This record gives sequence, C-alpha cells and structure tokens, in this order.
Amino acid sequence: MRGQTLFLRGDFTTASTGVAGGTGRVTTIFNHTVPHDFDHREPIRYMEMLTDEQGFSRDFFGMLTAVEMKSLCVLSWEFITVFVTAGVSNPNPEGPGTINIIVYSREQFSKGALLEAIITATEAKAKALFETGHDFTGTTTDEVVVACEGDMVLHEYTGTYTEAGRRIYECVRFGVQEALKRHEGEVVRDEPSFFVFSTIGGEHWYEWNRKNCPYYPCHFSGQRCDFCYCPFYPCHDKSLGHWIETSTDEMVWSCKDCHLVHYPVVADYLLAHPEASIKELRGVLRNKKN
Repeated sequence: MRGQTLFLRGDFTTASTGVAGGTGRVTTIFNHTVPHDFDHREPIRYMEMLTDEQGFSRDFFGMLTAVEMKSLCVLSWEFITVFVTAGVSNPNPEGPGTINIIVYSREQFSKGALLEAIITATEAKAKALFETGHDFTGTTTDEVVVACEGDMVLHEYTGTYTEAGRRIYECVRFGVQEALKRHEGEVVRDEPSFFVFSTIGGEHWYEWNRKNCPYYPCHFSGQRCDFCYCPFYPCHDKSLGHWIETSTDEMVWSCKDCHLVHYPVVADYLLAHPEASIKELRGVLRNKKN
C-alpha cells in the first residue's frame, strides 16, 4: 500500500476487465482511489503517471475507484488471495462508487481457468449484494482482475465446484460484504482489513489485527508482524515449512517455525521491495548477520 493506492508486484499471467484490459503478462496490478469529482478524460495516461511516479514499468493493469483504501478488505484462503474495495452508490450512471476485485493465485491457472475465474468472482459479487439486501448485481463501473503465478498449470478450471473456484467464490462473497460495511461506516477501520479462512473449530473467517494480537510474540522477542500471514504462503520450500494433516484429513502447508519475514531487516526490505523473492530475502538476512 502506497498512500491511496494498492500495488501488487510480480510476474503475473493476467486477465482484466478494466480500462485497457484484456489478457497478458504484467508486473504491476493496482487499485487507486480518485476524488469523487474525478473526471480525467485520459484514464490510461493517468494510470501511466501513477506507475511512473513509483518507478514501475508500464506493463500493468490498473483500476480506479472513489472508495478509500482504508476500506480495502484482503482475504486469504491458502493459495488464493482476494482484494476488494466496494461502493454501490451507482447501480445506475448517477454518483460515484464501484466494486473492484483482484483475485490472485500463487498457483498457475490455464488460460480458460483465468477467464472462468472472472465469472466465478462476478457470481460471488452478485450473491453478496443480494445477501446484503440490494436488488442489483453490480455497479456500472465494476472491474475484476485475475492474476496467477507459477511455472506449471495446476488448475484447468475455476468454476465453483473446483478447489480454486470454491476459494475464489467464498473470498469474494465474504469480501464484498465486509468491504461494503467499511465503506458505508457500519464497521470502522483506520486501515485495510485482513481476513484469513480458518478450519480450526469449524470453517470460518477470522479478521487478524496485528495491533491487538493475543499471540505476540509468536516467534521471538522483537519480531516484526507486518507479514503475519506470509505473502509467499504456501511457498513449498521444505527448508522453511512442511506439510501437515488437519483434523479433516486435509494436507496443508505449515510454516509455523519459519522466521524469515519476521526479522526487522527483512520486513523493512520486503515493504520497500514487494516484488522480492525468498532467495533475495535470505540474502538480505545473511548480509545483516555478516
């Protein structure tokens, strides 16, 4: 997060329904808050200026919204992470407001799955709106970006009956509802909200807040908690974690003994260089120790 802009950095295979959208490889995805009276006649040029200011290249997919980034909801369920901002003041052309959704998968999608994920996210958005008492399925300016990384295709489909699709659907459905609560003032937060899907004690969403964490310190005294839920999860790096069996006989990746992103020097570096790799972070820590 940089000011009123959420930036995702990486090497993404992507599909976007937004301005200058389509499919392709990009290194930057962003969601940016604009004023309510925003009337920029060259939105692509405006987006280019945003990435230029950060020193990023212009291979990006961007989204604009009148919703403040403090209302952003981030939802994580294993290899799927969803980012949602939501306002519904323009189900018709009057007034600002939009629902922007970014779906990110750390596991690779096929081209068909990438596009199908847009359908799944849209179905979940409509369900969320109906469940919150609205009689429309979206606003006139809604956008969806789906992005994935990985060297091997692991998901050929992302419909709601698939492993990936179920996670996308539930992340979006719950995320849109929570994002609306924050934008409309029903829930007040000074910064984005982070939710994790948990199976402990039954399936449910858990809102994590590092300021009031009852488990601090969970690794070592003086640890940094900016990345309590690691952005690399599940990294599948056996030097950092391992597979464990849950009470429901599922295998999940456990990294409870990994300290890498909790060292202050590593946390600072990752905040400044969000595209950094695990190998790069290990180098930062090694240089500090030397």
